[in-house]
Amino acid sequence: MNHNNQFLKIVEWSEEDGCYVGSIPGWLGKCCHGKDEVKVYQELCSILDEWLEIYKEDKLPLPEPTNKNYSGKFVLRTGSELHKILALKAINEGDSLNNYLIKKLKKLVSN
Repeated sequence: MNHNNQFLKIVEWSEEDGCYVGSIPGWLGKCCHGKDEVKVYQELCSILDEWLEIYKEDKLPLPEPTNKNYSGKFVLRTGSELHKILALKAINEGDSLNNYLIKKLKKLVSN
């Protein structure tokens, strides 16, 4: 089994660093960088392969895969007061709680 495909690999531009930075969420933080996005991705894949080999040699369990299908559903426990406040805000905007929260979450992650 090719474990390399089980892990999400992210290459993104970093204004702070002035270059592309590669990482593997949930396992390897920012671990490579460079001016060429494709080269950073290739280096990231090589780094992941090295870590997979180390884990295999040391008989360590791999972290939970991140490159998987997501259902689009999750349970969130907020506590009754926060639930009430959010529900009232949704009502004030003429929306369901679900749609209200989806809009808020999309806005949050797009910034």
